[in-house]
Order: sequence, then C-alpha cells, then structure tokens
Amino acid sequence: MNSDSDLQIAGDILEVPHLLQTPREHPATVAEFVGLARSLTADRSQWEHLVRYDAASRWYHRLRTGPGYEVWLLSWVPGQGSGPHDHGRSSGVLTVLDGTLTERTERGTRALRAGAQRVFAPGYVHEVVNDALEPAVSLHVYYPGLTEMPMHTAQHCEARTLPGAVNA
Repeated sequence: MNSDSDLQIAGDILEVPHLLQTPREHPATVAEFVGLARSLTADRSQWEHLVRYDAASRWYHRLRTGPGYEVWLLSWVPGQGSGPHDHGRSSGVLTVLDGTLTERTERGTRALRAGAQRVFAPGYVHEVVNDALEPAVSLHVYYPGLTEMPMHTAQHCEARTLPGAVNA
C-alpha cells in the first residue's frame, strides 16, 4: 500500500504561485460580465438607495465604470419603453432587478421577470417596455461603454410569442 498522499507528491497547490491564475480586477469575458451583473443584482445595498422613478421619462444612473465598460441602473414606470434600438458597437448584459419588463425583437416577445438576464452582441435590435402595472428596475452592462444607441423602426421588433415565452 502506498502511504504517500497526493499532497505529499505534488506539494501544496497554494505554494506554487505560477499555477494560480491572478484574479482580475475587472471583467474581460462574457461570463465575467454576466457574473458582475449577478453580483450587483444580489447586493441590493449597492443600488437600491439610488433608484428614482420619473413619470416623464426613464430614469438612469451610471452605477460603475471600468476599463472599457459601464454599468447603468434604469427605472421604468408602467408604460415607459426604450423604442426599438441597438447599442452600436457595444455588447451587453441586461438584468431585471425588480418588476417585469417586456423585450421585443424580430424573433418575438419575451417577458423578463426579476432575475432574468439577456446577453446581446453589437447590432442586436430590441425594444424594452414596462407593460406591467408596477414599476421595474434593470441593470445594464455595456462593453465597450455605450457611445451610441441608434433607433430603428417598429418593424424590427414586431411582436410574436417565442416558444416557451410568456406574452406580456
């Protein structure tokens, strides 16, 4: 019987610094941006006190910036929407923090409830609307930071139901 343990053979992994990956200060991959959005969503103390509701227009607040990215907090009272748009050369992660938002694309309509996330690439055309009777709050991560938001015609977001989705 061999009495050597794996630790005795390989040594303590924590003592071999060249094998450890240095944790990144800022996200650099889609998964890391999704993780950033999830961690901010889970820590309400970072955003809840900042939320404001404006009956005249969607309210927004830049929550965080990093090398090449931005995080925005938005509130939506019932009836407010973005209009059909894309995000130029930016990719993004949309996370619903509170309430329900409706996303319309040329592929259909999807109800996004609190905790739902959508990841999109540059040129992704959608419209986001609060069709519910309660206010909603969302978090948006853009990489690179948002520099343009070209508007589109409604035909880019004709409503039809996606399989398995709920019409709002």
